[in-house]
Amino acid sequence: MIAVEALRIGVAGGLVLAWVVFTVAFARRGVRGGGQDAGGILVIHASQTGFATELADRTAGALRAGGLEADVRAIDQLSPEALARASRALFVASTTGEGDAPDAATGFRTLAMRAPVALQGLGYGVLALGDRDYDDFCAFGRELDAWLRASGATPLFDRVDVDNGDAASLRHWQHHVTHLAGNVGMADWTRPAYQSWRIVERRLLNAGSAGRPCYHLALAPDDAAHLAWEAGDIAEVGPRHARTDATVLPHREYSIASLPSDGALHLVVRQMRDADGRLGMGSGWLTEHARIGDPIDVRVRRNAGFHAPPDDRPLLLIGNGTGIAGLRALLKARIARGHVRNWLLFGERHAAVDRLHVDELEQWTAEGGIERLDLVWSREGRGPRYVQEKLRMAAAEVRGVVAEGASVYVCGSLAGMAPGVDAALREVLGDATVNDLASSGRYRRDVY
Repeated sequence: MIAVEALRIGVAGGLVLAWVVFTVAFARRGVRGGGQDAGGILVIHASQTGFATELADRTAGALRAGGLEADVRAIDQLSPEALARASRALFVASTTGEGDAPDAATGFRTLAMRAPVALQGLGYGVLALGDRDYDDFCAFGRELDAWLRASGATPLFDRVDVDNGDAASLRHWQHHVTHLAGNVGMADWTRPAYQSWRIVERRLLNAGSAGRPCYHLALAPDDAAHLAWEAGDIAEVGPRHARTDATVLPHREYSIASLPSDGALHLVVRQMRDADGRLGMGSGWLTEHARIGDPIDVRVRRNAGFHAPPDDRPLLLIGNGTGIAGLRALLKARIARGHVRNWLLFGERHAAVDRLHVDELEQWTAEGGIERLDLVWSREGRGPRYVQEKLRMAAAEVRGVVAEGASVYVCGSLAGMAPGVDAALREVLGDATVNDLASSGRYRRDVY
């Protein structure tokens, strides 16, 4: 026993010494190479074949095109101190072999990632590269994401997993990066393979609202075989400036609000305008420029990370505004399967006019398809104003349904609602539980 204990002490001492050497060495490298301040963004690549490095360079280019500073580093050139000093960091992480980290990331994984560190001031994103033919798909990117969360860092957006260089997933990453850079007009890295669909219905959902007009749209494909998707999937739309403009602009992404059995692809689109009053590219095309019957370029992107669970576990669904789209599709899928343990918290402005499919939700509740429906109105002047406040008020019930095995699905605004909900869940459930829910796939988000 004495010998075993001595061995344990020796191993522990070796790890500590290695950590000290690692930290000092990289600190010196950081001094030589310059530190990252709050004004720029670290772009870190962990590459085996060079593809992650190429994508990191593209990412940095997109940030710089938006006027941001970007510091590109290989992960073996990243010091813990530089990461702690940074305000934002984007990681492009490959997985090699049977779930292994790239060779260049071995030291960082073994030493820096062996335990959480203090990264509470860091906002981050992870692009995880992998191949679904292997059991541990995107294992290193997932591990990196979990370590960053455990270290107190805050996701700027949810991890993007890429199967064998899938172009749609890379466009989704570019979508996040260009929004981060304020450069949403940047051309797509790869153009989607669009299909031809047509607008068959457009209906204003919030007449008299203090907010921007919000529309329900139904699109039907020229080829009925394209009525194929799952609840949680995303529609990529190729907008145009006007009906007569043949130029296809960078794609826009919208949560699908229907099932193929509905016979049409439904969207919930809020009309956006920029600072000088011009209509947004995607929302302007869908809500004003295109007419009923006009062809629309559409491609459905699989979004397995937001698919409904196949079993009848309870579901806690949380969203606001146009986030009702993704939640509506999930509820339709659940109700069709007879899975009715659904608790929906949905927020908008005014109860009288901002009823984005609320009549339908109330009908489903009356019929037993939704077990509990909490509607939160931010401009009513009484009761909770936001869904995160309602979560805190219902803390005991939230803990109870999670203890029963519930999954949590969040859809809506990334700017305000999503981080507010995440903070409320962590307050109610604790960081460890929320991190466990995320790593086990029981906490899923479609936020934008």
